[in-house]
Amino acid sequence: MAQKSVERRDLRAGKMGVYLRNNWQLYALLLIPIAFVIIFKYAAYPGMRIAFMNYKPAKGFSGSPWVGLETFEKVFKDKSFHTALRNSLIFNFLDLIVGFPVPIILALLLNELRFDRYKKVSQTILYLPHFLSWPIIASVMLTLFKPETGLVNVALMNLGIIDKGIPFLTEKWHWAVSYLLIGVWQNMGWGSIIYLAAITGIDAELYEAATIDGAGRWRKIWNVTLPCIRGTMVTLLIMNLGRVMGSNFERLDAFGNVQVKDFQYQLAIYIYEKGLAGGNFSRATAVGLFQSLVGLILVLASDKVAKKLGEDGLL
Repeated sequence: MAQKSVERRDLRAGKMGVYLRNNWQLYALLLIPIAFVIIFKYAAYPGMRIAFMNYKPAKGFSGSPWVGLETFEKVFKDKSFHTALRNSLIFNFLDLIVGFPVPIILALLLNELRFDRYKKVSQTILYLPHFLSWPIIASVMLTLFKPETGLVNVALMNLGIIDKGIPFLTEKWHWAVSYLLIGVWQNMGWGSIIYLAAITGIDAELYEAATIDGAGRWRKIWNVTLPCIRGTMVTLLIMNLGRVMGSNFERLDAFGNVQVKDFQYQLAIYIYEKGLAGGNFSRATAVGLFQSLVGLILVLASDKVAKKLGEDGLL
């Protein structure tokens, strides 16, 4: 019995050796992204101790005194931090509520297109905004949405829908709606790729069975497609929940102006103004560490809830 077990183990080891010899190029290529992650992610972890020090770049780690949780206490007592935290949570949750369903709907629509050339052109057009930087997007949007001379307002006034231009990006409430919708537009095409990949993995026999049962296109989407990609939807929802504490400085800075500062002031702006710009690296690190810990807690909690509801979850 023991001899057979050893023989099977030797056989598996032999097959693994043959496989590695035949596919060593793939493993060699994998070393590049692994090295990238180790250098730019894990190698930075020791730097997190800055949050517990009164860190001065000129003195370095050895010359900067330890202050424990003093930096966190100062941050949590700062009224500007409360404002930035509130705005970040509100806008990120709204971004999640508005933006999460859109890639799913878009993927379903693209999957139903039967003219391949039109489908490919549509996908290219929808993916393109993801590759544009926020300063470029902001400059285009600011031109389009100018209250008096912007193309959108001019078209609406010519059609008689409005009497005067709408301050889409220069009044805080209009800015909030425009900011969210522009973010959805920028991300929806790229976000639909994962859902399209999940849809292509659905067994065609399920659709054939639904057709035999008399299901139309909409019933197939509801009863076949959506249940089959539910696991992907749950996984991406959990990952997005982990980012509700984050904020994109480039996006906020590109669309920022004095009139909308009440809403534009989020954690990324706070970290830059109160931390990096002022040379207070300890405060910047403390806020970043706080964001990461809350994001981790949200991911773990949502993963546990998903498993209790019968889903595979993320971890």
